[in-house]
Amino acid sequence: MAKRLFGTDGIRGVAGESPLDPRTITALGIALADDLNLQGLGAKPVLIGMDTRESGPGIAAQLAEGMLQRGLRVKFAGVITTPGVAWLTRTGDFAAGVMISASHNPFADNGIKVFARTGFKLPDAEEHEIEEEIFRILDDVVVNDSPAALDVNLDVRPYVAFLLSILKTGLAGRKIVMDCGNGAASALAPALFREAGAEVTAICHQPNGRNINLNCGALHLEQLQAKVVELGADAGVAFDGDADRALMVGPSGRIIDGDAILLIAGSRLQSQGHLPGNVVVSTVMSNLGLEKALERRGIAMLRTPVGDKYVLEEMLRRGAALGGEQSGHIIFQEYSTTGDGMLTALKVLETAVLEGASVDELAADLKVYPQLLVNVRVKERKPLEQMPQVTREIGACEAELNGTGRVLVRFSGTEPLLRVMVEGAEQGQIEHCAERIVAAIRSELG
Repeated sequence: MAKRLFGTDGIRGVAGESPLDPRTITALGIALADDLNLQGLGAKPVLIGMDTRESGPGIAAQLAEGMLQRGLRVKFAGVITTPGVAWLTRTGDFAAGVMISASHNPFADNGIKVFARTGFKLPDAEEHEIEEEIFRILDDVVVNDSPAALDVNLDVRPYVAFLLSILKTGLAGRKIVMDCGNGAASALAPALFREAGAEVTAICHQPNGRNINLNCGALHLEQLQAKVVELGADAGVAFDGDADRALMVGPSGRIIDGDAILLIAGSRLQSQGHLPGNVVVSTVMSNLGLEKALERRGIAMLRTPVGDKYVLEEMLRRGAALGGEQSGHIIFQEYSTTGDGMLTALKVLETAVLEGASVDELAADLKVYPQLLVNVRVKERKPLEQMPQVTREIGACEAELNGTGRVLVRFSGTEPLLRVMVEGAEQGQIEHCAERIVAAIRSELG
């Protein structure tokens, strides 16, 4: 049965509205506590962290209230990155970890991601069981509309020390511009990179609860590109709201996206003999140019559905050391159980230092095929096979591309959107194909 609350990256919604209303959040706390008690983990505390949204503290308190009703204790890290929560959960004595964030979404949205004590996101089957428990108890949940605010009582410095410990060389002499997106990395990232030796110019690092991702961060690179060029910096780094991903900018202002980072990191790992099976895992969204660049190095690229959760599952299945998404979620399995923007940027900059090359030069072999992504807002998630006009247009476009490109049409896992991606050798051709498919979608769904 399909899940009703959990998407590809936890539960998302508008803060204060279902499913992020006080009753449902309390029910989630109770259901998660029941799940942990059944596993015999109820004696251990649950770690809670959040990004910088103004709704975060209230959601954390409401969630803790539900857990307390079942006798669970909570440790609160305050503002921290998603990978920070995953690492602390895995290395500490916790029953589970919870991150309150809506990643790249605007401040009014929020979300809840749950990590098992191993630091991995919960498997789909366990999320489904928790959902069923939520709906079973929801009507009878006792809601405290004014739960006590949580005090920060967990030191996050061990996580920062861990990131520094994996560097094989310092970043002395490297000039870095860092766009923190007014999110979870705002305090942590500039301090981390300065401690690594870099000269850091931080922008968008003064969160006020409402400016997270506001014309900044990983979805808005224009300001970062301009600043890198203006200052003659070696690189720029942009994080999303919870810093589980990073995009970069080279000294020329070129965008170094997740595909380019996978090429840089995959090539480095291969040269060190640390790329088992010569395999890199990515998603259906990764550019054909990455596939061909890796192929030239004798590296196979495996594709999964969109979502770093699915990338990680395939990595574990194949024993792969590296995987990620074009959007900047990069997983180094040796170090992390999830995408980590700060770790990703450290490893790319470390590679640049060790190879005596610029970030632009490291990514030079990636020839990007034109790729167009159109998001169509929809009122319902109607299966594609039930939309004959859409499937006909997809088939016609695939025939027209004739093996020189790709068409991908899929529903977003976190928003009411149908995403249309067309990739090929000619910009005009992919634009025409995308227009035809989008028109068919609007005809079918109104």
